[in-house]
Amino acid sequence: MSFSNSLTRLAHVRYPIVQAPMVGVSTPELAAAVSNAGALGSIGIGASSAERAREMIAATRALTEKPFNVNVFCHREAAADAACEARWLRYLAPFFEEFDAEAPPRLAAAYPSFNDNRPALEMLLEEKPAVVSFHFGLPPAEWIRALQKAGIVTFGCATTPEEALTVEAAGVDAIVAQGAEAGGHRGVFAPEKGDRQMGSLALTRLIGAASRLPVIAAGGIMDGRGIEAVFDLGAAGAQLGTAFILCPESAAGTAHRRALKSERSHHTQITSVISGRPARGIVTRMHTDVDRLGAPALPDYPIAYAAGKALAAAATAGNSAEFAAHWAGEGAPLAREMPAGELIENLVQSCRFLSLAR
Repeated sequence: MSFSNSLTRLAHVRYPIVQAPMVGVSTPELAAAVSNAGALGSIGIGASSAERAREMIAATRALTEKPFNVNVFCHREAAADAACEARWLRYLAPFFEEFDAEAPPRLAAAYPSFNDNRPALEMLLEEKPAVVSFHFGLPPAEWIRALQKAGIVTFGCATTPEEALTVEAAGVDAIVAQGAEAGGHRGVFAPEKGDRQMGSLALTRLIGAASRLPVIAAGGIMDGRGIEAVFDLGAAGAQLGTAFILCPESAAGTAHRRALKSERSHHTQITSVISGRPARGIVTRMHTDVDRLGAPALPDYPIAYAAGKALAAAATAGNSAEFAAHWAGEGAPLAREMPAGELIENLVQSCRFLSLAR
């Protein structure tokens, strides 16, 4: 007997578990290990060129013949504002000076939105990964249809029931319900209009009640009991990200791993000052010192990210991790250090309905 539901049949996986596509942390090795263990591994190509993304897909395929997910960023294209960017750099200048460094003279968007990146679309249509998932919004409807016509399953992230209905109306195959507990960047379609920060449990239940699509719950899920909880609320799958950061296959750095294994993991917070978009991570001086009342308006994402990364690099060169982006969700204290395949096995064994169906 084996477990089967709408998500496992859609994605052709053994277990309804998705490893979150964490840019900067996920790797072909991590995705392949998860997929080989029967779940759905993921790589994030939102910050990569089409050529680099193709290499990442090839590297993953060299390690697994199983399905895996390729995630893209569908944010509104950044609007340059030289005056806004100059004010932000002046505001950050004293923090750079602490490390005998200078803020960059100007900022620029490091990568385009998938929605304006036809070479990335053409690459995906050629490579045909099993799944392509969308974050920060949706691409043009004709692009979604083109991906599906190529045999690719599509997932769309939603942080509210309204966004979920937009995902469904666009013809996407499944909805990732990202609660406010999730680590990393929020998938909010229009952050300039605010973020309701709905919790994973309520969000999963509300989207499941309003949509006919499979719902993949995300945010704060770290173990089998968490998976059971979201399935009780109607989820067809569970997406875990922070749970995989300590796996040896992840690209998380030493400081990130150290913070996740320390008391600091109990303190996560959402801030926009690192990148220009709201994202949850372990609290550092970016949250306490940079993100404060009276700070000037942020440049658009990902233009602001260039400043955040430059400040993190200057601090790291000065032996400080206090300005780094240590993305983590609210379940971070439950993270365990073990190989990804072993973690999937542990999740399955500790989840009653999955272990009984084996």
